[in-house]
Amino acid sequence: MTSEVQREDSDIATRMTLLGQQARRASSLLRSSTTQQRNEALAAMARELSTQREAVLEANARDMARGKTEGLSEALMDRLLLTPERIDAMISGLDTVASLPDPIGGIDDLRTQANGLRIGRMRTPLGVIGIIYESRPNVTVDAAALCLKAGNAAILRGGSEAFESNCAIARCIASGLERAGLPSHAVQLVETTDRAAVGALITANEYVDVIIPRGGKSLIKRISEEASIPVIKHLEGLCHIFVDRHASLDMAFDIAFNAKCFRYGICGAMETLLVDQAVAETFLPPMIARFKDAGVTVCGCDRVQALTEVEPATEEDWQTEYLGPYLSIRVVDDMHAAIEHINHYGSHHTDAIVSDHFGHTQRFLAEVDSSSVMVNAPTCFADGAQYGLGAEIGISTDKLHVRGPVGLEGLTTRKYIVLGDGHVRT
Repeated sequence: MTSEVQREDSDIATRMTLLGQQARRASSLLRSSTTQQRNEALAAMARELSTQREAVLEANARDMARGKTEGLSEALMDRLLLTPERIDAMISGLDTVASLPDPIGGIDDLRTQANGLRIGRMRTPLGVIGIIYESRPNVTVDAAALCLKAGNAAILRGGSEAFESNCAIARCIASGLERAGLPSHAVQLVETTDRAAVGALITANEYVDVIIPRGGKSLIKRISEEASIPVIKHLEGLCHIFVDRHASLDMAFDIAFNAKCFRYGICGAMETLLVDQAVAETFLPPMIARFKDAGVTVCGCDRVQALTEVEPATEEDWQTEYLGPYLSIRVVDDMHAAIEHINHYGSHHTDAIVSDHFGHTQRFLAEVDSSSVMVNAPTCFADGAQYGLGAEIGISTDKLHVRGPVGLEGLTTRKYIVLGDGHVRT
């Protein structure tokens, strides 16, 4: 038995080394590719995905059936599901990325020194990006599109629950690359569900430049602890809305509902609602009734329970990303208490204030330590497409080298360029 396990591990290591070698070669070719070539590849991918939509939906149906048998949660099943509308959105995302300006080669901050040297910084691809993600097969398209547009090769490792869907989508991507005359190895899917493949990918220093994981805490924890390659983390979305005492309550009523109920399974969904004690008695009873009518189970602190019937909230609730029809609510003394709660319990993803008080909104923007901070808008707007970035690979809760939705610029780096005219240093 031991020899069989060792042989399997050896086979995985060999396969992952081959993927890395192919990705590195493709990365070199992409550096000399033109914007037009990469855009043509994106357009070809979109056409192929449209042509093969029935095959993709059939593959997704097999994943959904297996997920149901294995007892996946409603939130995970929602993330896994592909519909004709979601495939249309994937195709639209490819077209959107193709229409975006090419960041590669752009020169920033060009300035002339006293000695006449001109110095600036040029945007360049990161190189080879390994992306490890769970559940949502649309990430396969988003990741491929953004990495390619930014001149990077990509190795994609999706979750086992979406294996069939990801394989079907990857075939469309490879076909699109070939039709545009680019190497099909520019985007490769790890076609195994063996967890050993993740270990091999995150330690492939010779071939991979950056790892981007997006998924649950256990995945992020493992990648962060075991990777020997720089990691851009997409941690959970434990998002808050704070209703200030100076809020328009009609506005807050709609914003809070939209933040929770637009779509439960997205990382920008509100998980905790914080309400200033000065408006709690007026605001919360009708707000909670609306949530309950929509099928949301509400738990609350003692002060919420004194106003209306809800489940008691526990310490664990303040730390939980539900990704489903559940919501925790807390009444706080003031904005200072709200900010303290957010910075203590939040995941530094997205948090919002509803207020008409300029001073309060500016303080909230300055003091809440999250990758996106919003004023009078629901947290579900935390999305690369909504920010005008096209598709996104994830929302980084890191502070280096990119924070917030990771679009094209987040998949590039910059190098200094120096333009001289026979200068010598004296």
